[in-house]
Amino acid sequence: MAIRSFWRSRTRFMISLTTMRDFVVPIMTDSSTLIIPQNSINEINQINSSVRCYHDGRPRGPLWRGKKLIGKEALFVILGIKRFKDDEDKLGKFIKTHVLRLLKMDMIAVLTELERQEEVGLALKMFRIIQKQDWYKPDVYLYKDLIIALAKNKKMEDAIQVWESMRQEGLFPDCQTYGEVIRGFLRYGSPEDAMNIYEDMKNSPEPPEELPFRILMKGLLPHPLLRNKVKQDFEEIFPDRHVYDPPEEIFGMR
Repeated sequence: MAIRSFWRSRTRFMISLTTMRDFVVPIMTDSSTLIIPQNSINEINQINSSVRCYHDGRPRGPLWRGKKLIGKEALFVILGIKRFKDDEDKLGKFIKTHVLRLLKMDMIAVLTELERQEEVGLALKMFRIIQKQDWYKPDVYLYKDLIIALAKNKKMEDAIQVWESMRQEGLFPDCQTYGEVIRGFLRYGSPEDAMNIYEDMKNSPEPPEELPFRILMKGLLPHPLLRNKVKQDFEEIFPDRHVYDPPEEIFGMR
């Protein structure tokens, strides 16, 4: 019994030593080199093999957090054009010496980051620069993000210019862009322009969605005649949907 107990305790001791040896990494030798156990190396290789090395379409965080999405030159350009935005001469020189040297993805990254920071004036200038590049092709998503950024900042004159440029290139926006631009014109106090965007939306080849209609009907409460027109179109396109009509005394109030 004593011998059996001795061998059991010895086995447990050897197992504990083996476990500790596997977890104590790295081990320093006299030559200051790292020794990593083979089982740890295999685990690391399995983790690396499972990591996605490509963009799988899932939403990412802001570009300042995703450092891999924006290079050092693009970051330098963003800081530079923000620094010289109030000085046209210095800004023009900076664009010639630094902005025009950027690669395609860096230019797009600069545009996206300026839109995120709501530097819409600089974003519009950057977009015009991109349009002049040899590699540029009309992209509805570039237009969409810029138009939404301009609309949110109540730069509706610039937004409508970009909108007309997009339409001249034969592009139609999506439901979100229509909704944001319509909302921007309503906030800006231009229901006529909102109705022009609405008419353009009805001619879009994409199937209509509810959101722009409801945004427009809510914003047109002070304009009952225009709202009734949109309501009739909504009921024809979406016969199974319900439209809430507020009390009559609300109509015509600002």
